[in-house]
Amino acid sequence: MDFRELEERLVAFRDARNWAKYHAPKNLAISAAVELGELLEHFQWESDGEVLEAVKDPAKREAIADEIADVVIYLTLLAHELGIDLDEALERKLEKNGEKYPVKS
Repeated sequence: MDFRELEERLVAFRDARNWAKYHAPKNLAISAAVELGELLEHFQWESDGEVLEAVKDPAKREAIADEIADVVIYLTLLAHELGIDLDEALERKLEKNGEKYPVKS
């Protein structure tokens, strides 16, 4: 699934529930930050090794995946509200990063 398809599905889901009135850019940005905080709770006080061990548990892995998905959902809806094409933005950013951080030989 690409971001355009994801955006279409999310907007349809949102609109079917009449939630667009809550999706002002500020609210979506705050919601993304809140969800990112919830994701970070899974890593708080844990070493990298402990986190990698914990995600071997399917329930823990799913909980982390759900939080990552929530962040992506809110950022996708934010981009929609701001008229930003995520596919184009990501391609452009990858190009910029490639120029800024070239592979050293």
